[in-house]
Amino acid sequence: IVTGIVEGDSEAAALALIKDEGLIPVSVSVRRIAPWQVNLDFLQRVTSKDLVIMSRQLAVMVDATLPLVDALHILVKQTRNPKLKKIVSEVADDVEGGARLSSAFAKYPKLFSKFYLSIIRSGETSGQLAEVLNYLADQLEKDYDLKSKIRGAMIYPAFILSGIFVVGLLMMVFVVPSMTAILREANVELPLATRMLIGLSDVLQSYWWLLLILLAAFGVGFKFSLRYPVIRYWFDFIKLYVPVLGKLSRQMYVVRITQSLSTLSSGKVPMVDALAVIKDIVGNAVYEELIGKTTNAVRDGNSIASVFVKSPQVPDMVSQMLSVGEETGRLDDILHRLTDFYSREIDNLVRNLVALIEPIVMILMGLAVGVMVAAIILPMYTLSTSL
Repeated sequence: IVTGIVEGDSEAAALALIKDEGLIPVSVSVRRIAPWQVNLDFLQRVTSKDLVIMSRQLAVMVDATLPLVDALHILVKQTRNPKLKKIVSEVADDVEGGARLSSAFAKYPKLFSKFYLSIIRSGETSGQLAEVLNYLADQLEKDYDLKSKIRGAMIYPAFILSGIFVVGLLMMVFVVPSMTAILREANVELPLATRMLIGLSDVLQSYWWLLLILLAAFGVGFKFSLRYPVIRYWFDFIKLYVPVLGKLSRQMYVVRITQSLSTLSSGKVPMVDALAVIKDIVGNAVYEELIGKTTNAVRDGNSIASVFVKSPQVPDMVSQMLSVGEETGRLDDILHRLTDFYSREIDNLVRNLVALIEPIVMILMGLAVGVMVAAIILPMYTLSTSL
């Protein structure tokens, strides 16, 4: 006899969770949460890695001709994330009750994107669910690997710059005032750099609370301003042309478009529907507008390349190869080749970026130290020699 607590939206959901663990429920009673107890479910989240692992496991089991319901129940036992475990269990119950897998997943739009649902729906329609699930798992793994590489490249410079900022802030608040006190008492004319440093130190000491309020207000205001399409469009446009990072951003979006279009096309999703899905997942207003124009052009009987060739955000090679792929009927192959090529380009850019960031960080540190020396040490040296 086993006793325990499970979380479920209803008694039926709790019973299903118990059965999925291979147990036979004898009695189930509701446990009420006291008013002073806090529900911390919002702290639980499903990471991209959790979703990648779940999708790959499901693809392997379905590809091995395991019945879908059995595969989902096995997946419940293998899933470690409590929130994802609960969702998969409820999906398994819906599928066992006769619902389609895509319809069961569609109840959780925050976890399963339109791209995810479109791929699964296409597999159900074409009778190639196992093949489509493998395509989907490959796509999710490629997206996760790309994000991991870029995130890994940014960790070192972010750590160094954060350290410089914290050390500089501590010096301005605690060290600089004591060192500049001597210069103030000497009643001599100070260089401009020294006066600026002393003024900044005074501001940080006296009005630090105001600076925090202004910083928080700016962050909140900026976040809300991005809800306006015009502001979001120009912000996304600027991101595409930031020095060094702009080229990387453009190639990332191109890979996202070609890779998603290749996966959807391989899953037998109609081109107009595929473009509509990509518009929702591309994540940049400039490319969303481009995909919208392309969708209208394809709906009117034109080619994809007819719009891409006019866009400065799309490399010439992409539009030219897409044109060749549409003319020869080898669009899937061309999209796959473009994805591989630009994925390698992104890898090279990330490596070069990492190599470039180290000297930039060293230069910034040198400039910071140089300013501190020029603003404090030199005036003190001049004062000591004049005595």
